[in-house]
Amino acid sequence: MKFFKILLILHSAFTLQSLDAVTPRPNVLFISVDDMNDWVGCLGSDRVPTPNIDALAERGLLFKNAHAPSPKCAPSRAAILTGKRASTTGLYSNGHWWRPAYPNLLTLPHYFRNHGYTSAGCGKVHHHTVGFNPPDQWDEYFDLVQDKDLIVDYFKSRGEDRRFLTTMPRHPNDSLDWGPMELDDNEMGDARTVRWASEFLSRDHENPFFLAVGIFQPHLPFYAPQKYFDMLPKEKVELPINKPGDLDDIPEGGQIMAEYRRNDLRMIEEYDDLRHCVQSYLASIAHADTMVGELMYAFDKSAYRENTIVVFWSDHGYAFGEKDHYAKNTLWERSTHVPFIMVVPGVTQAGSETESPVDLTCLFPTLTKLCRLPVPSGLDGVDIGPLLKNPKIQWKHPAIIDYLKGNTAIRTRDWSYIQYDEGRKGEELYDRVNDPHEWTNLIEKHPKLVRPFKAWLPKRYAEEVPTKGAYVFDPSHYSWKKR
Repeated sequence: MKFFKILLILHSAFTLQSLDAVTPRPNVLFISVDDMNDWVGCLGSDRVPTPNIDALAERGLLFKNAHAPSPKCAPSRAAILTGKRASTTGLYSNGHWWRPAYPNLLTLPHYFRNHGYTSAGCGKVHHHTVGFNPPDQWDEYFDLVQDKDLIVDYFKSRGEDRRFLTTMPRHPNDSLDWGPMELDDNEMGDARTVRWASEFLSRDHENPFFLAVGIFQPHLPFYAPQKYFDMLPKEKVELPINKPGDLDDIPEGGQIMAEYRRNDLRMIEEYDDLRHCVQSYLASIAHADTMVGELMYAFDKSAYRENTIVVFWSDHGYAFGEKDHYAKNTLWERSTHVPFIMVVPGVTQAGSETESPVDLTCLFPTLTKLCRLPVPSGLDGVDIGPLLKNPKIQWKHPAIIDYLKGNTAIRTRDWSYIQYDEGRKGEELYDRVNDPHEWTNLIEKHPKLVRPFKAWLPKRYAEEVPTKGAYVFDPSHYSWKKR
């Protein structure tokens, strides 16, 4: 019996090698945008034209009920790129470096590199601040150029001694700013990212590649070329609804999240700049859409169109006053619902859609399996291959979203359930079909309905890993020492 098992293993290995020789493993073009909520045409929004993202959706499968694994940049990207939720790793916020906490943890680009792929990246893939992008992840990498780094030169060229476009008294992290720049698309920071990626796609590559292209827009500061502001006149910009009394049925945990950055919202309102802020965000989406179009133009001209999986995703959404909240950092739909598209040659059907809920931890197991790589054990993400083949199948898995320790949202096709501090600071339940704005918390009216949702909650929440302040980081060697 043991002899026959050995023969079976050898036969399987030979079969895989033969398959690879006949059908090369597909490339992966891994496109991300930053802070882009569901205000794109293919998801039913008419706030801003997004023809290039919409055209990409027409090539493959659009996930209409896709969610970030966390409503914050660093924990969301850590979960996406490792396939492990924040509740598993303890990487709950932007204040954590993942490498010193988990020195042996493999990310998607690193895993593909270890399995014979050329791993290349540009722009914002991991979190963009120092210490989040270990060089052993990549064979090639082109660093992010942020528009806020260009703003001083921009004003200098105009003979002005300024740092910000708005006149508000506070600009936290030098990023709470927005407005038009008299520049062309190709002069902006993301254009440099896309040019580098386009040049990569124009080359001959001996090995299959994993190319991650991280577009920073529409992240703060909301800077975009003037032409998009002309296209989106401020007086025609519709503000999101901040319904009076909307927080009256929200428990303590939700109240705490809603209050975060409310002082920024009040300042913006005091200076009567919220409509301008939203206009600038929309202009930034339009600029990001143009960058997606430039990238796909280069891709279509390349030799790789027929054998490349294309993925498009955003790391989380963004609020502009809904539930009296500004930015992200909540477990409501505005912060979690994101555009997500997959184009898989020979698998997805052009122009297909699914309403099945997914969260983006699915990318690690799904991409490795599609590329015929061994799927690592211990991943939290679910392989969505069955949905790629048949978007209408019955799908039992919900989307699961963590934010800070003890707080999780469970999103099914029709319902959203939120637990705060493992239930100690309250719960929420929303009928998403009849209450798309999540204005009525039904937890007291239907307490028994939550039992199936609770079954999907994390069995335990990992302890929060040490923050950056616990380490001394040496950028020259990309290493850390505990203080």
